[in-house]
Amino acid sequence: MRNNFSNLPLNGVKIIDFGQYIAGPAVAMLLGDLGATVVHVDPPEGPMWQSPANAILNRNKVILNLDLKSEQGLADARALIAEADIVIENFRPGKLAALGLDFAELRAQRPELITLSIPGFASNDEARREQRAFESIVAASSGVFTDMGLNRVLMGINPSFSPLPLASAYAAQIAASSTVLALQSRQLTGLGDHIEVPLAAAVMEGLCYNSIKVENMPERYLTQREVEIERRRIEGLPMNISYEDLQELLDPFFRAYMCKDGRMFYVVCPSHKYHARRCLEVLGILDELVEQGLTEEDDTYKPWSEWSSKVSLGVYPMPKDWADIIAARMKEVFMTRTSHEWKKMFGRAGIPGAPQRWLQEWIHDEYAETSGLMIDVWDPEYGDMTQPGPVVWMEESGEEALSPEPRRWVEMPEALKILRRHRTDIPDPVDDAPEGWLSGVRILDLCNVIAGPHSASYLARFGAEVIKLDPSQPLYDSWNTVMYGMSQMRGKRSILADLKSQHGRQVFEDLVKTVDVIVWNAPDSQIKRMGLNAESLRKLNPDAIFCKLDCFSGVRRGTRTDYIGYDDLVQATTGIMLRFGGAMDRPEEHAHVGTIDVMCGFGGALAVASALYQKHRFGRIGRGRTSLSANSGLLQVPFAFDYKGRGLFDEPSGPDCNGSGDLNRFYSTASGRHILLSAYEADLPRFRNVEGLEDLPDIAPEDRAAYLATAIQGQRASEWVARLRAADIAVAICDNLDALRAEHSRIADGTPGTENGSYSFSVYPDHPSGHEVTQLDPYAVRPSRTKVFAVAPPEKFGTSTRAIARELGYSDKAIDAMLASGGLSESWSDEYLPS
Repeated sequence: MRNNFSNLPLNGVKIIDFGQYIAGPAVAMLLGDLGATVVHVDPPEGPMWQSPANAILNRNKVILNLDLKSEQGLADARALIAEADIVIENFRPGKLAALGLDFAELRAQRPELITLSIPGFASNDEARREQRAFESIVAASSGVFTDMGLNRVLMGINPSFSPLPLASAYAAQIAASSTVLALQSRQLTGLGDHIEVPLAAAVMEGLCYNSIKVENMPERYLTQREVEIERRRIEGLPMNISYEDLQELLDPFFRAYMCKDGRMFYVVCPSHKYHARRCLEVLGILDELVEQGLTEEDDTYKPWSEWSSKVSLGVYPMPKDWADIIAARMKEVFMTRTSHEWKKMFGRAGIPGAPQRWLQEWIHDEYAETSGLMIDVWDPEYGDMTQPGPVVWMEESGEEALSPEPRRWVEMPEALKILRRHRTDIPDPVDDAPEGWLSGVRILDLCNVIAGPHSASYLARFGAEVIKLDPSQPLYDSWNTVMYGMSQMRGKRSILADLKSQHGRQVFEDLVKTVDVIVWNAPDSQIKRMGLNAESLRKLNPDAIFCKLDCFSGVRRGTRTDYIGYDDLVQATTGIMLRFGGAMDRPEEHAHVGTIDVMCGFGGALAVASALYQKHRFGRIGRGRTSLSANSGLLQVPFAFDYKGRGLFDEPSGPDCNGSGDLNRFYSTASGRHILLSAYEADLPRFRNVEGLEDLPDIAPEDRAAYLATAIQGQRASEWVARLRAADIAVAICDNLDALRAEHSRIADGTPGTENGSYSFSVYPDHPSGHEVTQLDPYAVRPSRTKVFAVAPPEKFGTSTRAIARELGYSDKAIDAMLASGGLSESWSDEYLPS
């Protein structure tokens, strides 16, 4: 395990990990990669989930087998906890307490202890808390499988199965970041906390960009697919569009193209001021399209009715007539080169694009290996094993993180010896602890799109003051800034400044001097130009912590480190799209908005929290890092590995996939609704107690699917849920986000929703946008001691420009001059959401 001379930020932090399956062990893995010492506890018979992924999830851990149902096992567990800083579990609410390990009791004895629970459903969700909440059950209950995007709706594939462990991956990042925020707070207050992060709440936070509802959305933001869905519903037409026809409804700058080598290349540059133009320039077709009448509007933040044309290059979505023209030419040109050639040409030109690859290719990709996004670890069971690299790291200690210790089994004396090797220094408890973990912390958010801004918004709920700085003239269209901003601008004040101007630069530097944390999602080359490299920032503010998020970075630099990109490109690069689509010639975006983006945002928060802890504990000023590509390893952890003798990469894939086996799949019922059955071979005897399914244990395995499909079709969904749950068999009705939002919404009341069970939305009738907005609450993290704040709705971009400049010491006269010069701006548009 880690020695006392490690420079990793969590060196000396001691964790007992009782977690099973993915979420709990993944939290401890993330913290172990950051230097924590972890003792993982398994039952005597071994882990509850038998998978090679355990080699990844349990790296940097020693493993101890304890029988918590025995007196000796319970005594050993208590002895381990007595040495720990953090204890992790992810069972049903109350299960560990029933065994004799009550977190409330343990914390009463040791107020400095931090305990973390990750149940499937919230402990205050009376209707669901006792359910067997496997990954797929949480997903089905939370609308994951019935809200897989516009593509699947139009193709009539609903529900639609995905093997990605979204709930566990989101929960792991949320729980890890909140645990380290509690840890850094403990260095100041001497007080620990108990934290609950339900899987259902975590996956809902991951889907917050999907579940938001904005009344009277202006027509200009409706995509061709949304218009087609509405047309078919009005005319009573079936949703049966083919995959090929669907492609013609996609924006030309947001889709895949076939290349000369028979591989698809994914282009994602639909809403940036320059990306679409650069794309057409590299393809060599810009001039001819301009000659045909393709235009660029000077100010796309004006109402659509005031544009000189309905189309503007660099705005999403493109009207269908121009989308068809542009796509036809792009198809022709992409066929003239290989996907590898286009990858280099797009990357070097600063255009977001990437070839479609399978996960197996990504695992052995040369850049993935050289950058540390994939690493080699020797495992005692599987030998030499390729695994995902660290998901979050610090620049100054990242190299150390690339060499994790393999998991190792020990006996109780050695486990205690390992824990006692580290001394924990905690200040005496204070009487006037701040309300939130980050109360008094000031954050400067320089990010765009989703991952970075979402990270800063997430931190605001814990009391941080967040200032969002954007250019005085926008680089992205309002679909990207204002629409996404409905979620990721919450809890922030907004200032607009031109950092290339003298006045804007001065305000920026003055602002940097006043903050504790700076977050930016940009490549290293841009960071250096802006003076936010370590040396320049040290001169401006030697105590400031800098956190960087980007698309392709790993610990080490490589050929693609500075390539710009978005969530979708990482899905393409790491095999997520090909798995979802099922074949090289039919890739499909894993449809949730920000699938990896939001997770990366939580990873950025973990980087900030780790840097703050390191600062408080060791006096070191660090630079936190994470990337979309690094987070893809966590999202695909059940199958993102290779070793000699590994079986086929045959995880469930494609549009026809309805589960991972006959006992784990969708079944249609008499009420027309689908249920998700999630059972295992060990559960077969339980079916003897299920009326209508008593014979299942006697049915040959190859005949089970037909037997279940026929039997289940004979009763309503609600009846099967009642019967199966009575036999303690995991099952859920496939719910959808619209229904969950309608059932669990209330008028915004200034509370964060943590008291409302597994699902909680707020309705803002007087939203600053002028539209009624309903959106998910900031409710996944539920501390016992500290406060979670209900973050305010987002103000209009630029609203706080003048106020922030005043706080920096500028007079109104000086501010007026800077506004007149364009160095500062108070608005991008007359309307909050340009119509």
